[in-house]
Amino acid sequence: MKEANLNTASLESDSETITNADTPVLNSIGQTLRNHLTEQSSAEAGQPANQRRSVNMEDIVRAHHVLREVIVRTPLQRDEVLSTKYHCNVYLKREDLQVVRSFKIRGAYNMIRSLTPEELSKGIVCASAGNHAQGVAFSCNALSIHGKIYMPSTTPNQKVKQVKRFGGSNIEVVLIGDTYDDAYENAIKDCRENGLTFIHPFDQPKIIAGNGTIAMEVMESLDAPLDYVFVTIGGGGLAAGVGTYIKTVSPSTRIVGVEPMGAASMSEAIMRKEVVTLDEIDKFIDGAAVKRVGDITYDICSRTLDDVVKVPEGKACTTILDLYNENAIVVEPAGALSVAALDLYREQIMGKNVVCIISGGNNDIDRMQEIKERSLMYEGIKHYFLVNFPQRSGALREFLQDVLGPNDDITNFEYTKKHNKENGPALVGIELNSTDDYLPLIERMNRKNIQFTELNKDQNLFNMLL
Repeated sequence: MKEANLNTASLESDSETITNADTPVLNSIGQTLRNHLTEQSSAEAGQPANQRRSVNMEDIVRAHHVLREVIVRTPLQRDEVLSTKYHCNVYLKREDLQVVRSFKIRGAYNMIRSLTPEELSKGIVCASAGNHAQGVAFSCNALSIHGKIYMPSTTPNQKVKQVKRFGGSNIEVVLIGDTYDDAYENAIKDCRENGLTFIHPFDQPKIIAGNGTIAMEVMESLDAPLDYVFVTIGGGGLAAGVGTYIKTVSPSTRIVGVEPMGAASMSEAIMRKEVVTLDEIDKFIDGAAVKRVGDITYDICSRTLDDVVKVPEGKACTTILDLYNENAIVVEPAGALSVAALDLYREQIMGKNVVCIISGGNNDIDRMQEIKERSLMYEGIKHYFLVNFPQRSGALREFLQDVLGPNDDITNFEYTKKHNKENGPALVGIELNSTDDYLPLIERMNRKNIQFTELNKDQNLFNMLL
């Protein structure tokens, strides 16, 4: 595993820009779409309201025209490293280069821009601890309207500052409660009491349509047929928008939604054929850690996605480090999910044209050590043990001499000698040179009759001690 090099590097390293951000390339697919919009709109107009799609192509094209006021048309880049690794053409849609460093501005601005003058004059409200808050703040500033952004009081100060920077004097940040749910409940209460409009992070047609413009740009920029699209799923707003557009203009393209293993709310909903609320989730991949997907997003995703897969949090961490070390691309954990899923499709994507949507790049540099740690543990290189040492002279020396391999390295050791006890526990972190060194290490510990507990295999105990 390469160590993350945090020196500044060019974002263009090992990547070929397919489209200039300021010069859209309109291919035949995009032109054909425009020619058929009137026909599609007329067909839907004749349907009963309860049978119409919640988001259609006309919604996305309209959103595209609205968003040209503020967004960056992010580049689609052929990635040489990934293309060589997977023996196919891998293109990255770089939403990490968006004006707020994530795709969230697309849905937020499109939704807010659609409000009536009366609704805008009253102001808007949202609840978020991350990218959605930044998208809403930017939109409020761009449209000179007042916005209240509810954030948990536990939100890192850096994120609060970013939201205030994007929103300027047009926003008010309200820090309340310990969790997102607390912030959400207070935001909804404010809306009800004061007649304000709530800007949902994902489950709203205008939000979904705004997100769908990403797929529109992809199809206009790619000159070859698109075989696979990999897209992050949190609440489902991004996948729903992308799915709506892609399946209309290119039905044969396979769309794969990617969720964190510890917050797979869409997978669970599709399996049960109804939206469910997960009891607990792993919040590490915060940009996609959602207990319950939206009703609208579930309906669209269940019809447009060909597959939904789950990626372990540790695998996402490995992908973050690889993208930085090999491509000089900084992504947040949620932004790495689409690329992380490629390993699951090695055979299927060989020789194909593949797009991975990099959903965001708002990564806190203070998290890099934890990201590296999780990556090493996932790769089987880093292991933590509670070792019960005999309380006698020389016990630690014997462990070092007889148990550790020649290339094993102790990276963590916490031990306090206990009086009047036969044994004393020590927290030991060991970094191996190779995954092949793991079983020999365990065999030596067993041969020496050493009592130990592997913390890597007990997440609750690991979280408590580390």
